[in-house]
Amino acid sequence: MRIDVITIFPEIFGSFLKESLLAKAQGKKIIKINIHNLRDWAEGKHKIADDKPYGGGPGMILKIEPIYKAVKDIEANNKKRMANSKIIFLSPRGKKFTQKMAEKWAKESKQLVIISGRYEGVDERVKKLADETISVGDFITLGGEVPAMSIIEAVARLIPGVVGKRDSVEKPNFPQYTRPEVFQAKKGVRWAVPKILLSGNHKKIEEWRKKKSKEIK
Repeated sequence: MRIDVITIFPEIFGSFLKESLLAKAQGKKIIKINIHNLRDWAEGKHKIADDKPYGGGPGMILKIEPIYKAVKDIEANNKKRMANSKIIFLSPRGKKFTQKMAEKWAKESKQLVIISGRYEGVDERVKKLADETISVGDFITLGGEVPAMSIIEAVARLIPGVVGKRDSVEKPNFPQYTRPEVFQAKKGVRWAVPKILLSGNHKKIEEWRKKKSKEIK
């Protein structure tokens, strides 16, 4: 899979892409992640990519022209992949990102193009370029870079070869514990591992996990 991110602050992704399993997956060429500086498509001496909004209001918003050019250049340079791609526009007003979306994109898409906003927002016409307008949750961040990272991790971990053990990609939907068996939080306060997990009775443990998974929301 190839993932392209369009952002005005590409440096934010530096260490994120150089650590852990994402770095290994890129080294093995299982995935390819490209971070594009939106200013490369902005015009003028100062490469300005934002402007004041029509109708007034505080702050600046990203203009449509450089984003449009960026998307079209990515499409032109990757015609084979773009036939099976997904262009994602990140917005607080988008559909909520879910695990099912991550699974579908990991399975069906060869390329994701993620448009990351900043400042007070993005020209609404950018939606016309996108296949999906997505929000990662019921909150607003300073920009789309962190939401983009969340999507990258959620999708990448489902691609075969990125995570060593296939079972590890399944979300554990129950409480988990490790040593010590009893943790002394402070004087008189001891946090113990549930006795069922120490029993060695795998049938009972599985029943406990199923019960607990239904309690977690």
